[in-house]
Amino acid sequence: MKTLVVGRIGRPHGIRGEVTVEVRTDDPDSRFAPGAVLATEPEQSGPLTIERARWHSGRLLLQFAGVDGRDEAEELRGTWLVVDYADIPPSDDPDEFHDQELLGLDVVTVGGAEIGTVTEVRHGGQDLLVIGRPEGGEAFVPFVAALVPEVDVAAGRLVIDPPPGLIED
Repeated sequence: MKTLVVGRIGRPHGIRGEVTVEVRTDDPDSRFAPGAVLATEPEQSGPLTIERARWHSGRLLLQFAGVDGRDEAEELRGTWLVVDYADIPPSDDPDEFHDQELLGLDVVTVGGAEIGTVTEVRHGGQDLLVIGRPEGGEAFVPFVAALVPEVDVAAGRLVIDPPPGLIED
């Protein structure tokens, strides 16, 4: 099963088994709705069924079925909450991609030079593609239309138009 991370369990909250969650999805209200069942990494920690979800001081708090105390909640700390990638509907926006769609794409320049393979997508102030180079090392390319004019997931290819000095050593 190819999975997509939607959250990471943090510290317990209170004594009744609630946990804080570091949200990694743009749709937390549906992903973490009561009754939702989430797979976990490591796999032996789950699956986990959400009994209750609430926001408290800007943090998502979850109560899982069968997790009734602080000690049980503490055992889940650091567990990744994941969903099967096949269960995620494709985006209607042709310029929007899930990270999993980009991982493994071959990267070439507009001139046809082979650069490497997308190994990671980093999110911060600007989305950044991490490209593993065939000769070793990595290249970093901001994921913006001016530098990445073409993404062809079906063909397994991503085309970049890097300015001088962005890719060269």
